Amino acid sequence: MGRVTATALAGMLGAIDASMPAYRWLYLALRALIANGRILHGTALPSERDAVAALGLSRTTVSRAYSELRDAGYASARRGSGTVAQLPGGPVSGGAEPLPLGGFGPVPGSHAVDLTCAAPTAPAGMIAGFEAALEQLPRYAAGMGYYPLGIEPLRAALAEHYTRKGLPTSPEQIIVTSGALSSVAAAGRAVLGRGQTVLAESPTYPNSLLALKAHGARTAAVPIGPEGSDLEQIADALQAISPAAMLCLPDFHNPVGTLLDDAGRERWAAYLDRAGTVGIVDETCAELWLDERPEVLPMAAFSRNLISVGSASKSHWGGLRLGWIRSPRHMAGALARSRMSMDLGAPVLEQLVLANALASQPALSVATRNGLRENRDWLIGELGKLLPDWEPNRPAGGLSLWCHLPQPRSSALARRLKGVLLAPGSTFAVEGHGLEHYMRLPFAQDRAQLQQAVPAIAAAWRQVAA
Repeated sequence: MGRVTATALAGMLGAIDASMPAYRWLYLALRALIANGRILHGTALPSERDAVAALGLSRTTVSRAYSELRDAGYASARRGSGTVAQLPGGPVSGGAEPLPLGGFGPVPGSHAVDLTCAAPTAPAGMIAGFEAALEQLPRYAAGMGYYPLGIEPLRAALAEHYTRKGLPTSPEQIIVTSGALSSVAAAGRAVLGRGQTVLAESPTYPNSLLALKAHGARTAAVPIGPEGSDLEQIADALQAISPAAMLCLPDFHNPVGTLLDDAGRERWAAYLDRAGTVGIVDETCAELWLDERPEVLPMAAFSRNLISVGSASKSHWGGLRLGWIRSPRHMAGALARSRMSMDLGAPVLEQLVLANALASQPALSVATRNGLRENRDWLIGELGKLLPDWEPNRPAGGLSLWCHLPQPRSSALARRLKGVLLAPGSTFAVEGHGLEHYMRLPFAQDRAQLQQAVPAIAAAWRQVAA
């Protein structure tokens, strides 16, 4: 069980809200920290005496706030530990991103660390965001609630987001979906006939390929190296195969982590136009920079035949289940019809939450970005100590490391592990096999989970490598 110090808690709480009683402010602030995952389930809170000294509040105020917290189910009293933070009913298992591994993450009740998923938890303020959206919901409840292309505030916010990034966009070019995969699937239906070929770099994000294959598309692969997209090989493959579409990941490629510069994006777009191939540009990771904000334009700035897809899952929270399509003007009708063939729109409440969030926080929160950067550097350091013959990259953004293994045994390692779930390199191969020299290691998980997982991976690797 962890413990948060009184000094650390004071930094998290910030200034007292003088508009309400002090005990009420402290209770609400603590509840928000626990609900938003800033204070983890099972963490011991500071003693009342320490909290009084650090916060400058009376003993009565702190005692009453702790009591309110316990009454609301957000804390419990434990002998020898004092007041311990908890989530009412306990944290729900699962909720991770499923990959095509033959299952959907840990079984209920499992304590396995799931490293098949690369996504951050909800940022601080998410609960408050839903509360604010609930106040706006009555305006929409007067109607039937169907908004197949998205509510206007969210479409306008996304259009402004692209315009600020250097790609002028109107709300009419935005189509809201239930996630990046829905966006990819809708784009595929709009531009791919059954049996036509889609080209993708290998490795790539496997769920996007599944979404296109489900429509009857055939896939072809072009390799991507550790340094990034091989534009010459892409040009040759486009000429030889003449695919109807190509899946493009220029922004912190999942899983390789590379970022393509503007010159490369312009060349890639020109190759696609020359081949008559529509590019489906997955920008899910575009805002996940960790070191410096990249000075690059969206790839669609270099061609009118590129469809951009994005998602709130990585930049805000996967539980929102919202994505979008930024359509070229001449494709907007086809993409809208394709999207409406899948469902009749995303939930209104979640759209309001995201529209508000984009206005105040268009990308990762500062705390989330700092935490990811620290986890990335920590994980690289631990691998250097425990697995010195592994060669992890150091991505400038994204959510995972792409590790080169000294032996082609990533599938064997994934099978050997009992308390950790890993996605071997073959999961990310377009062909579904190969890439056994590689392993994706996400660093978006809580540090405690990573500290549990890395020694287990090292021990299993020693067995497999022998």
